[in-house]
Amino acid sequence: MANEDRIIAVYMMANRKNGTLYIGVTSHLVQRTWQHREGTAAGFTKTHGCKKLVWYEVHEWIEAAIAREKSLKSYRRQNKINLIEKVNPDWKDLWFEITG
Repeated sequence: MANEDRIIAVYMMANRKNGTLYIGVTSHLVQRTWQHREGTAAGFTKTHGCKKLVWYEVHEWIEAAIAREKSLKSYRRQNKINLIEKVNPDWKDLWFEITG
């Protein structure tokens, strides 16, 4: 994909509503989400079935996204859930939102 397709973001993946959460940061949100959905990389999301993109926050700079990711990882679980439900109360998979 071309550079204009790159989206720097902090994101949360889940296996189901109120289920297991994964917080990540990427410079290419669509590609990274696809990797989680397809299980192409071994790790936490593959092991726990976190294939649904339930929240994301776009950043202009990767450094800001990394700082935000570190901050979010220190949040209590309920605060993460509140963040998701503020913009995605039904925990819909936002894959279709980011891919058009």
